[in-house]
Amino acid sequence: MRKTSLLLSTALIPLLIASNCLAQNIRTITIQADKMQAKIQPTMYGVFFEDINQGADGGVYAELVKNRSFEFKMPLMGWKEVKQNNARGSILVLNRGAANADNPRYIHVTSVSAQGYGLGNEGFHGMGIKKDEQYNFSVLAKLPAKTAEMGLQVELLSAKGEVIGSATVALSSTQWKKYTASFTANQTDARASFRVMMKGSGSVDLDMVSLFPQHTWKQRPGGLRADLVQLLADMKPGFLRFPGGCIVEGRELDTRYQWKGTIGDVANRRMIVNRWNTEFAHRPSPDYYQTFGLGFMEYFQLAEDIGAEPLPIINCGMACQFNTCELVPLDQLGPYVQDALDLIEFANGSITTKWGKKRAELGHSAPFNMKMMGVGNEQWGSQYIDRYKVFEKAIHAKYPQIKLVASVGPNPDGEIFDYLNPTLRSLKANILDEHYYRAPGWFLQNAKRYDHYDRNGPKIFAGEYAAQSVGIASPDNKNNWNCALSEAAFMTGLERNADMVYMASYAPLFAHAEGWQWTPDLIWFDNLRSYGTPNYYVQKLFSLNKGTEVVPLLLNNEALTGQDGCYGTACIDENTKELIIKFVNTTGESQDVNFSISTASHLATGASVTTLANSDTSAVNSFDHPATIAPVQNRATLDGDNLKISFKPRSLSVIRIPF
Repeated sequence: MRKTSLLLSTALIPLLIASNCLAQNIRTITIQADKMQAKIQPTMYGVFFEDINQGADGGVYAELVKNRSFEFKMPLMGWKEVKQNNARGSILVLNRGAANADNPRYIHVTSVSAQGYGLGNEGFHGMGIKKDEQYNFSVLAKLPAKTAEMGLQVELLSAKGEVIGSATVALSSTQWKKYTASFTANQTDARASFRVMMKGSGSVDLDMVSLFPQHTWKQRPGGLRADLVQLLADMKPGFLRFPGGCIVEGRELDTRYQWKGTIGDVANRRMIVNRWNTEFAHRPSPDYYQTFGLGFMEYFQLAEDIGAEPLPIINCGMACQFNTCELVPLDQLGPYVQDALDLIEFANGSITTKWGKKRAELGHSAPFNMKMMGVGNEQWGSQYIDRYKVFEKAIHAKYPQIKLVASVGPNPDGEIFDYLNPTLRSLKANILDEHYYRAPGWFLQNAKRYDHYDRNGPKIFAGEYAAQSVGIASPDNKNNWNCALSEAAFMTGLERNADMVYMASYAPLFAHAEGWQWTPDLIWFDNLRSYGTPNYYVQKLFSLNKGTEVVPLLLNNEALTGQDGCYGTACIDENTKELIIKFVNTTGESQDVNFSISTASHLATGASVTTLANSDTSAVNSFDHPATIAPVQNRATLDGDNLKISFKPRSLSVIRIPF
């Protein structure tokens, strides 16, 4: 008996030692839940959209036909002639010129054979087709006066060449007319294609050859890809910044983004080349154009749909300074400034105004209540300051309530930043847009970046940021857990300084698995699937748990900004009556913490704990494994005003405690 007791006692020694070590190593963090430090803006965490990485055409804009109006530099790019059973025919590309300057080209197809001749379209890296989904075809067509009966056979083809859906269209008019047809696919195929075949011998003119799935976001005809928008809606973002990004500037001013050309009938929206078309030698994209099917009306509507404040960015008379540096002389800025003023009227004006009436005609009589606008994207130098002053004076003279976002350049430090930052502060700018594409270590080191910013100066928009696993714009960057975790640590500093930082957004947003130019990116997709990266889940957790007021979270009377590899922030949500704690453990060891909470309110005995964690910092999500790093829900129990919890290695945890 004694021998057995001795063995049992000896076996308990390691457990007792471990227990004593845990008690000694546990750190106490105090949270003063009744001491409000700063109000958190509803716009704190949002999303930034730019048509890069095939984000619009071939991406969130659900059109399946590439080059539908034959306006690419090579008019038949994306198309090929189809001849079945030695059928004969010909194709001409015609140009209306000034008669339709926004959509000048169309094709004249002549079929000598009664059937078997037509055109095939490859889509965007193929077409993602789903079994039992309805597809809606439309085309603008015109018959020459001498042509008798003529029709079209439209067909979806699998990657193997099998017909997996079809419909027939009878043509009848010698004037331009829109024809439509619908059919259901009988197979799923990620690399389907589409063809338009002639029925009957004769000629026909074709333009705006289009194919959309029936199931778009909110079932809108000619709308957006539902799964991609759902990923945005699930974040409940506070704002939507659009349309970019460098495409606002254009490689030259002729290819800048002009919002007035992106509203109204899609057949009359003038297509232009995308400035990312030839930007990167490692990812040339000669077929990357902007059809503007996703235009400013759609952007405003999308922002409204997902509950986000619209933040449009307008060109300030400067093309991209990384490209041509083309400038509009100051005395010729009038049309650019007028475009900005007209945009505010379009968004907010009554239906009795010119542009408010236009908005109503497009189906939205109520104003969008736009509150802010960006002047330029990533401009710098005295040239930018000179133009910013012109815009600011004109806009605030007519619309003093509009908050203007000003650029402090492409980097968070250096000569450009050091000039723009004090200059714009002296001009009493409303909001400064800071960008950070840096290594993960930079984000860890800069969690205290805003602790000592001038509280009387402009507010901050962390407008574009993403940790780069290899280097800025490297094609080898990965959306790995190390990058996402470093961003989470940095974001605790943004939230802790919510009196200064009003908005933040990761960038870029979308990337097609076969059509990307830039990495890393928040959401990846192919023709059928999509997934959120670890970075996406970090953004989502912060956005869904932003709270309304920051309260002190202190270790030894100091903010938790990297001590022993840990970062944290706390806030109150007055809407749900909860204390929210965000804790980031960047180390490879568990971190045992006792939260000592002082509050005038009675805390609940239980708390929800949501955790993102992975011991492998190189881990990524993928199409086949989209939840390698994804939120896991648990519960924790409080002991009065204390919560003892062990945080996993390399983790972000969000704790919500009702009161």
